[in-house]
Order: sequence, then structure tokens, then C-alpha cells
Amino acid sequence: MLTHLSPLLGATAVLALLTLVPGPDMAIVTKRAVTRGRADGLRTVAGIAVGLLFWGALTVAGLAALLAASAEVYLVVKLAGAAYLCLLGARSLRAAGAEPGHETAAAGAGGAWRTGLVANVLNPKIAVFYTGLLPTLAPPGMHPAAGMALLVLVHVLLTLVWLGTYVHALSRARRFFERPRVRRALDRVTGVVLIGFGVRVATT
Repeated sequence: MLTHLSPLLGATAVLALLTLVPGPDMAIVTKRAVTRGRADGLRTVAGIAVGLLFWGALTVAGLAALLAASAEVYLVVKLAGAAYLCLLGARSLRAAGAEPGHETAAAGAGGAWRTGLVANVLNPKIAVFYTGLLPTLAPPGMHPAAGMALLVLVHVLLTLVWLGTYVHALSRARRFFERPRVRRALDRVTGVVLIGFGVRVATT
């Protein structure tokens, strides 16, 4: 048991560091939590977690490796993901110029859960990350598929805890973010960040 525990702790530390790095998920969660509230932010986090489970299942089944090895399929998924991030960014910029009361309606388009899910399903970098990193972190002595499945669950749990805590922190400061000037500034920043991530995904 100790043979598996030490490598698992090391792998968890690596996954924790990667989870804490800001990315599109954090920008999406910030937008949803500030605009629609804590419940909406948590639903977005749940969608993100399901997206990670989707890629995790494909990785364990060996299908994610096929995607990572196929330049054509990878390009299609990558461009679709980039377009989706840019669409979310454009919506956020549009909300920045909307009249008070219209911003919430614009932010609700598509649903929180689906927003988090689609953003992750259309991110082929997760497939590359899982197929390239998880096999090297899987505890020795375990079946490779079982080891990778365990690490996917660890990553999902870390994501739920980190982003869930982040949503609760944002909800405490929601009164500040509800100020019209602050809201418009946040919409502009979030929009630019999401479009930036979209361009980065498309050009990487």
C-alpha cells in the first residue's frame, strides 16, 4: 500500500499545481459566478468536471491518444474550441455595453453547466495533457488503465475543490462586482481574456 501511496502523493501535488494555474476555466467561472451568482458558478464548475471526466474516459480507453496523434482531427477540435472561447468573450464584451438588467440575460445564454462542459470537451489540449502526463504519473504496480483512471478522478476532485472555493469567495464579494462600473470593467476584462485564450488555442 505504501508503494502506491508515495507516488500517488507526488502525482497529486503535480496535478494540484496544474489545477491552480489560471486558464479559460477560471475566466468562465468568474464570469458566471459574478454575473449570475454562486449557484450558477457552481453549475459551471460541475460542467467543467464532467468535461474532464469525458476526456479521462477517452484517455483510459485509448481514444484520446488517437485524437492527439491525428493532426486533422486535433485541428478541427482545436479550432472549434477556440471559436467557442471567442464567442464567450464576444458575449462578455457585448454585455459590457448593455443596459443594466440586460447583462444578466446575456450572461445566461447557453446555460452554466453546458458552458463549462462544452469549453472542456472542445479543448483537445486536455487530451494531450492526459495522454502525455498521466502515464508518467500513474503509481507503479497498478494496471496502467486503473492508475490513469485514479489520477483523472484526483484531478476532477482537485478542480471541484479549487474552483468551488473560488466561487464561494467571489460570492462573498458579489456586492462589489454588482456596481455598474465594476461590472462593465469585469465584462471587458473577461471578454478580452477569453478571446485571448481562444486565439492562443487556435495558434498553438
